[in-house]
Amino acid sequence: MLANSNATANLAVKDLTRAKAFYHGILGLTEVHNEGGELIVYKSGDTSINVYHSEFAGTNKATAVTWMVGDEIGNIVKALKSKGVVFEHYDMPRTTMEGDIHVGHGMKVAWFKDPDGNILNLVDR
Repeated sequence: MLANSNATANLAVKDLTRAKAFYHGILGLTEVHNEGGELIVYKSGDTSINVYHSEFAGTNKATAVTWMVGDEIGNIVKALKSKGVVFEHYDMPRTTMEGDIHVGHGMKVAWFKDPDGNILNLVDR
């Protein structure tokens, strides 16, 4: 039923101006639509991300968005870190840390948060 339809990630934030500085200024996403202080739509590859104002911002304790970045994961982590992004370090079974990248289970993953605490990650797939 939905297999041929595109899906869009939705991220709640408290302050759209601060979110714009992060999603556009730091992550480099392109704004494609703005609903006057309530919603900004960003282009990310062939998909989009809706960043919207909500009192419930930052309450999700699970990963909200994943970017599949392939072999560029190390370069992207380094670039984001140079812009002030702080990476999360989790204690996970059968996983080791290589700098800010979790390595294990046949993949590399790096987690970080946006200014409202939404959990985002990069995967080398």
